[in-house]
Amino acid sequence: MITSARDPATVTTITVTTITETTMKNNSPETLARRLRAYLATQHLTITYQQAAKGLLLLPPNTIHQVAEALEQSMAEDAAADRPFIAAMVISNHRGGLPAPGFFDCAARLGRFSGDASGADARVFHALELNAVLALRVPTSLASTALPANKPSLWVPQTKLSHGNRF
Repeated sequence: MITSARDPATVTTITVTTITETTMKNNSPETLARRLRAYLATQHLTITYQQAAKGLLLLPPNTIHQVAEALEQSMAEDAAADRPFIAAMVISNHRGGLPAPGFFDCAARLGRFSGDASGADARVFHALELNAVLALRVPTSLASTALPANKPSLWVPQTKLSHGNRF
């Protein structure tokens, strides 16, 4: 039943219902990847998988799995366009600032990573990808400014990554 739009309770209910219905529908990896890319564009540093799920307004069950599929889709799109992986902005709570192993598995399938997903190779590869993503957002006037090198999850603009080569 639709009541007057002047009723604030009704307007809120309609808005929440519309968001919920939109969130529950259209959750193909392609659609979620597009929404996730837009959400990550509003972020300044890394976020967790859980924060990504909340930012996309995903509802259980399998919210983290949906995020992972969207991230893999975005990685395929980035690889095809020779862009750094925007998925590098999403990290695990349990891996010391690194993405989940699936990030590295997908990067390997796409020909961009060939190291150990839990070792130093993973940390270096992730830092390079994250720095490349963040460098695309930084105004040219700041390009000579570097953050401490002992913070691999932060932007260090001197690092240049050629996306056509395997790590």
